[in-house]
Amino acid sequence: MAAVQLRPFHSLALPAARTTTNPNWLHLPAKPRAGNRSARLALLVCSASNPATPSSSTSSGDKNGAASAAARWAAWIPRAAVGGVGPEQVLRLISGAAATPICQFVDSPRTFLHSVDPRVKLVWLLALVVLPARSNIYMRFGLVAGLALLSMWVLPNHVWKDQLGRVTLLSGIIFIMLGFGADGAPSLLQTRTPPPSVLGVPNIPSSLNGYSYTIMKLGPLQFTRKGLAVASTSACLSFAIFQSASLCLTTTTPEQLASALWWFMIPLKLIGVPVPEIVLTLLLSLRFINLVFDEVRNSALAIVTRRIDWEKLATMETIDIFFNYVQRIFKNIFDHAEQISKAMIARGYRGDPNNHKIYFLTESSFRIVDAFSLLCLFALMGLASFSDRLA
Repeated sequence: MAAVQLRPFHSLALPAARTTTNPNWLHLPAKPRAGNRSARLALLVCSASNPATPSSSTSSGDKNGAASAAARWAAWIPRAAVGGVGPEQVLRLISGAAATPICQFVDSPRTFLHSVDPRVKLVWLLALVVLPARSNIYMRFGLVAGLALLSMWVLPNHVWKDQLGRVTLLSGIIFIMLGFGADGAPSLLQTRTPPPSVLGVPNIPSSLNGYSYTIMKLGPLQFTRKGLAVASTSACLSFAIFQSASLCLTTTTPEQLASALWWFMIPLKLIGVPVPEIVLTLLLSLRFINLVFDEVRNSALAIVTRRIDWEKLATMETIDIFFNYVQRIFKNIFDHAEQISKAMIARGYRGDPNNHKIYFLTESSFRIVDAFSLLCLFALMGLASFSDRLA
């Protein structure tokens, strides 16, 4: 198809008789004006070009180059990203994540952590909250490595891979954000102290050990030693809290944890603390976690097994299905809570834990493995204090 190019020219004051006929020129007479003004002509050049001309070949070559460049970029993009993350993939991801026991008791394989007294585990949890914040950077990363190795040794493969992956990702994000954000932006203020040459003072010699406050620069951001200290403390503390709590809940039954907490909180009853209510609430919460994950997983699998053709649904219909999914989860959870309350009422519970005896069905005894665990804890605290003094 021929392309028409229009090139407007300024109107020229030419006599009408002197114009010559040219097939490439289009003569447009001007409107008559008042007075004896000369007629003005608007000249419009019209030229036709067929697709075989060099200009069209250049444009087609540009299009082919752009298409080849887009194909090369598409080769680097994963197929899942090209196709997009659909609703069915999201539901499968939810059901797979809920299938892994998170903060739930795993009875097999049985390891030495299962036989440690729950009171000793609570002491370890308290120590692992304090130690990363009170020790140097080498001790922090040593605690993280120790917890990771202990998780790989104690937990089953499908459990520790999932848990360590998520906790490591969260801690890594915290480390990067705080590392560049704590002291990342350079100060806009300048010192008012004159340079040593003006004061007649000799320059301070540079450090012989190669000390540098700035560790790394990334554009306008900088990773300094202050940022490293803050980021390592926060990231290691987050990792220690999440992973130690996960290890404790995975190797300890809810009844054992409630019994250990009861043992520690018994003296608080003298000052009026409602210890039975707190322990009963903790026990019901720990027993209820399994029901929540089961409902999330079962509701997601129920939608996936119906084989819905998501491509034929509108956006609002897809959103409506997800709202119904969340609504169904809460409805089933509330139904389970009502069943639990009815079961407690049928067993004689009337809302007063002081008049209702709680049976933990567990017996705590201090054994050799508990003494060894406490010995390791004291050694770790001594090592942390000694390394902090050396630093």
